[in-house]
Amino acid sequence: MKKFLLASSIALVFSQTLFSQEQKEELTQSRFESLTKLTQVIGTVEKYYVDDVKLEEIVDKAIKGLMQELDAHSTFLDKKSSKEMSIQTNGEFGGLGITVGMRDGALTVVSPIDETPAYKAGVKAGDIILKIDDISTLNMTLDEAVNLMRGKPKTSISLTLVRKGENKPLKIKIIRDIIKIQSVFAKNIEEDLLYLRVSSFDKKVTENLKDAIIKKSNLKGIILDLRNNPGGLLTQAIGVTDLFVDSGIIVSQKGREATDEEKFYAKYSNSVTKVPLVVLVNGGSASASEIVSGSLQDHKRAVVIGEKTFGKGSVQAVLPIVKDRTENIKLTIAKYYLPSGRTIQAKGITPDIIVHPGKTVSDSNSEFQIKEADLKKHLEGELEKVDGVKQEEEIVQTKTVITKEDIANDNQLNSAINILKSLIIINNK
Repeated sequence: MKKFLLASSIALVFSQTLFSQEQKEELTQSRFESLTKLTQVIGTVEKYYVDDVKLEEIVDKAIKGLMQELDAHSTFLDKKSSKEMSIQTNGEFGGLGITVGMRDGALTVVSPIDETPAYKAGVKAGDIILKIDDISTLNMTLDEAVNLMRGKPKTSISLTLVRKGENKPLKIKIIRDIIKIQSVFAKNIEEDLLYLRVSSFDKKVTENLKDAIIKKSNLKGIILDLRNNPGGLLTQAIGVTDLFVDSGIIVSQKGREATDEEKFYAKYSNSVTKVPLVVLVNGGSASASEIVSGSLQDHKRAVVIGEKTFGKGSVQAVLPIVKDRTENIKLTIAKYYLPSGRTIQAKGITPDIIVHPGKTVSDSNSEFQIKEADLKKHLEGELEKVDGVKQEEEIVQTKTVITKEDIANDNQLNSAINILKSLIIINNK
């Protein structure tokens, strides 16, 4: 009987081994057939296409088409594109100052960067770029569009934009310039509230925010403005969140395999404040901005207000495809997940309180009402109209203080201040 069982076991193992070998052979055969098909197509195009296209160009087009079909963020970087990407990484280049992405197949402005040519020309988050100069963007890749928009400083470019609420496309002329980004702005709101504006997540954002928070005396609440922030470095998104969160997962990164998952945790020693926090976001907030706002929301550490964010939560890696690294592919290798397990990709962050942009609603006669505390400032403004000279004290003040005019012109900021004050009252009970 034992011999029979042993023989059966050996037979079962042998049959499983054969089955496994058959599967491997089928997979190898399938891969061989697929690669043969690709080689056959490339050979046929090279031999019969109406124009004389060199093999190298055919292969490049095949790779480009493959990347484009995978997703909007994967792309082929030929020698020229790889060199331009290197220039951009160094932080200074001639351009417009906008971050673009693909949404539903259309080239869309994620956000204009503060105080850049595009920002000053009136380009807005959510604008669809229909034409770059006279070239249609339909079927254009992200990298092709970016390459067209970059150029020598002081040269002009025209963008034809489709904007929600406008009856016809808008044509905007922009003068390229060297793009230098100041990522962090800190201003006071009244005596005890701090306004922190982050325009992008570069390598010094966490350090600069930490300094601004520590320097502020009598701090009772913070507004963190991430509107029109297209993202940046993952390490900085983690660092910024860690300033406000004591413990737990900040974000996780998951690839195709379960073993590829990587989790990033908050550390108690990195937390600098526990005061109430409000985060401002909109449709131009993407990537790292969504990690920060979404993680703070999941941890119940902040109230997020504004409009739904862009929804860019995938991770790209630049991988070389030739030995000298002059040609690369930028490939999506993972997605970001928030502490609750939800993904950002194509979904975005929905604010706790939806607030639309625009001016605040006020009494129609309020512009004629001058309070005693505002009298000096009002008279200085009137004096400026006469003399054409701005008071030095006022210039310094507007750089460091959120003015009543700023609040009146920004409904979302006004709402954030009111919510923050309510949180402070609740927190003190």
